[in-house]
Amino acid sequence: MSPTRPSPTHHERVDTPVVQQRVVIHNRHGEKLVGISHETGSKELVILCHGFRSSKERIPMVNLAAAFGKEGISAFRFDFAGNGESEGSFQYGNYHREADDLRDVVQHFFGGKRGIIALVGHSKGGNVVLLYASKYNDVHTIVNISGRFYLERGIEGRLGQDFLQRIKQNGFIDVKNKGGKFQYRVTEESLMERLTTNTHATCLLIQKDCRVLTVHGSRDELVPVEDALAFAKIIRNHKLHIVEGADHEFTSHQDELASIVLDFVRPYPPSSISADKSTHSCL
Repeated sequence: MSPTRPSPTHHERVDTPVVQQRVVIHNRHGEKLVGISHETGSKELVILCHGFRSSKERIPMVNLAAAFGKEGISAFRFDFAGNGESEGSFQYGNYHREADDLRDVVQHFFGGKRGIIALVGHSKGGNVVLLYASKYNDVHTIVNISGRFYLERGIEGRLGQDFLQRIKQNGFIDVKNKGGKFQYRVTEESLMERLTTNTHATCLLIQKDCRVLTVHGSRDELVPVEDALAFAKIIRNHKLHIVEGADHEFTSHQDELASIVLDFVRPYPPSSISADKSTHSCL
């Protein structure tokens, strides 16, 4: 690892070379989780979590890691088990298992005396970082980008009509693309894991000293903006930022997304953080 150096101040721009390192971490199931560490020499680290059937190479993950690097903050983006380069088989649902993967990653870096200053998740990754925060109160800044609050929604679009009846009858549903090619299998167990993951209860368990930012695009066609509003109503120490015109992956709003996330994650003096009430702001 590169030698450590003092962290930048709130508005200080640090033009430090960023070294990318491939890192392999074993999860509690013995599977290799593969990630890329963007090292600036700082002990502070942000961990980035991808979404459903995605990877560490998706545009939001890569661009956010680069943006943190420009600010002198190291970042780590990795593939959950069964995704990207990591070992394991892909599973639908799997929220708690991915939260366990994230826990193993966090503990790996804690063991290296790194300070995890934020967990950032996109789409399903947003749900995973919130679930982590509800279980472990050791990272106090969480960023939820395009996460889904109502997990019972959005299923029919992937599995088709009468999915509950069909999966109970056959035990699984094979999802195919428009060309009829097999993509992945959804088992009854994995579907029920999604349906029984209680986002409302998860959000209530997040402690008041944990700062949460939800960023959502007003034109997100995969996860409606009303899901972001639901997070804002329940999480106690919460800030909401709606980006006008942005889609699910912020395709044409990457710089704006990076600026919003950086402004929230950059180290703030404790006196500027209010843990007693939510702050809602929209563009």
